[in-house]
Amino acid sequence: MNPEPESRIGSARRLAGRWSERIRARRLFLPESPDVLRTLCHQADLTARGLAALEAWAGGSTASGEEARGEEIKRIYAQSTEVRREQHRQLRVAFTLPLDAEDLYELSERLEVVLANARDTVRESEVTGIGPDRAVEEMVGVIMDAFGHVRGAYDLLVEDPERATHEADGAIDGLHRMEHIYRHAMSDLLDNPDLRQVIGHRDIYRGCLHIGEATRRVAERVWYAVIKQA
Repeated sequence: MNPEPESRIGSARRLAGRWSERIRARRLFLPESPDVLRTLCHQADLTARGLAALEAWAGGSTASGEEARGEEIKRIYAQSTEVRREQHRQLRVAFTLPLDAEDLYELSERLEVVLANARDTVRESEVTGIGPDRAVEEMVGVIMDAFGHVRGAYDLLVEDPERATHEADGAIDGLHRMEHIYRHAMSDLLDNPDLRQVIGHRDIYRGCLHIGEATRRVAERVWYAVIKQA
């Protein structure tokens, strides 16, 4: 004799309940697989945005425009810090990683240093009341070009490591121009009788050198990460 409809419904519900319990239990034991590389590339995008704001700041023609760009850099830095914290969490829970955990950590940390130096350079300008000049604009332009190579390298770290190193080389080679611009600008400052102007511009120039050096260190870590994969 066939069971009543209510009995069949009850059996189906019990069976569905057991399967749901099995699925929940399975999820408890399966490792989490966050997309750590995607998070890293997101941080690189934020760094690129921060440097674009720095470039706009360096080329600003008004004090109000410089102030607005300076605030934008600070906001982007705060966002980047949050993304880096998320990457730390992902590194702790991920079962498998596309690169060595140390390399992922360093590639993230060095990005943050780039933005931190950009933020500090703007703060120095705000404290002294000395805005960017032509030399600063040129140095930031060099940094932007170099970071474009770095950003390309991040996308290629797993997909095409050899091309990633070529991009890293492009960044390092381009940054050599920084020292030439810096020396020329410092030489021009010797003719300025205003000591406040001299000190203010010198500090901004050095801040730009620090940003360039931080960018170079990111490119060098790309090379190291690729070598460790070989």
